Amino acid sequence: MVERPEVPDALIQRLDRVFAELPECDREAAWVGERWRVGQATVAHVFGGEDQQFRIVFRAPDSEVMAFEHLGPSFFRAGWGRNVVGAILGDDTDWEDLREMLVDSYCTQAPARLVAQLTDLPVVPP
Repeated sequence: MVERPEVPDALIQRLDRVFAELPECDREAAWVGERWRVGQATVAHVFGGEDQQFRIVFRAPDSEVMAFEHLGPSFFRAGWGRNVVGAILGDDTDWEDLREMLVDSYCTQAPARLVAQLTDLPVVPP
């Protein structure tokens, strides 16, 4: 059986900076890797795959889910959940685009009272 690599601290710290902008979004250890949650809802989950690549899965607004199947090889639609999508993280990751996707995931998962606090972010909540 191939081992999954541990997610590097630098990658977790970079993601922590994104999620620090989001009210009541906390990181915790997942079954593999780390995940960020708002309440009991998972906003994103980063982990190393058996292919030694790092992935992050998150929620997308329903209107955007199908697009992830066609965005290119770095993006995918997960095989579980109606709105679970993801990206392979690497040197070519566009962190500003990913940040917007993660904020969208938060807006999909968080209660409306928390989403309403995001008025200063450049992404308009769904």
